Amino acid sequence: MMHWSSVGDFFAMGGYAVYVWGSVLACTVLMLGEVLSVRAGRARAWQRVRDERALGDQRHD
Repeated sequence: MMHWSSVGDFFAMGGYAVYVWGSVLACTVLMLGEVLSVRAGRARAWQRVRDERALGDQRHD
């Protein structure tokens, strides 16, 4: 277990700050990208449903 004597020591992560915080940043960016990708896919799927319904309504007129 690590004990830090200051906030600066915590953020320095024992000299591995670049690796630790870089990994945290990369993970955060990838998770945000995944959420945005899923939302965009969902929006495209709903648009296809609306388009197909509109096309079906036109055929029945």
